[in-house]
Amino acid sequence: MTTGVRRRMGVEERRRQLISVALELFSRRSPEDVSIDEIAAAAGISRPLVYHYFPGKQNLYEAALRRAADELAARFEEPHEGPLGARLLRVMGRFFSFVDEHGPGFSALMRGGPAAGSSRANAMIDEVRRAAYEQILVHLGVSEPPARLELVVRSWVSLAESTALIWLEGRRIPRAELELQLVHDFAALVAVSAAYDEEMAQIAVRMLAGEPADGPFGDLVGRLARLVPPPRW
Repeated sequence: MTTGVRRRMGVEERRRQLISVALELFSRRSPEDVSIDEIAAAAGISRPLVYHYFPGKQNLYEAALRRAADELAARFEEPHEGPLGARLLRVMGRFFSFVDEHGPGFSALMRGGPAAGSSRANAMIDEVRRAAYEQILVHLGVSEPPARLELVVRSWVSLAESTALIWLEGRRIPRAELELQLVHDFAALVAVSAAYDEEMAQIAVRMLAGEPADGPFGDLVGRLARLVPPPRW
């Protein structure tokens, strides 16, 4: 029988371990339902030692939130190559992978958990939304968005967030369908706005240029065409 020897960790290494353990627990249950005792047991250390590295659960929650926020924001990063529709679909795939892996934690993050009253926590959530917004503008090749485009992109980011939260309640719609639907939603929002504004119309034309018929945007056109009744002659 071999006896395991516990390896002593440095301060930063132990902090990273505790954050990872907390994130793992928060991914299965809402953060307010996870105790410091559980985090300590999962990390293989004593409760007082957790407090040695983090003054309290709020502090540990915010550190875990910081890592989760950074990871979630990174999911919106995508090489600026190929058709926009395909790029957005890959982004949605990574976004929903995060949501799927961190269900309760994602829900608590967006709806407000034990850190709901923390200005730092709220600021981190806003950073994720801002990062997503800015990434979409980069993909559109727009550095100074007109008011209507800003409204469209911010609305779409909020729609993706709320769709993910509703989906987590029962996962009643296949994930892949929602990912594609959200890409279609983006195209629809741009198209409707383009009908009201010439500048948005030009952005829409640039956005759709080069989109293949078998891509996400082409798929939307095909689906909508089937809804249009044939003309009566």
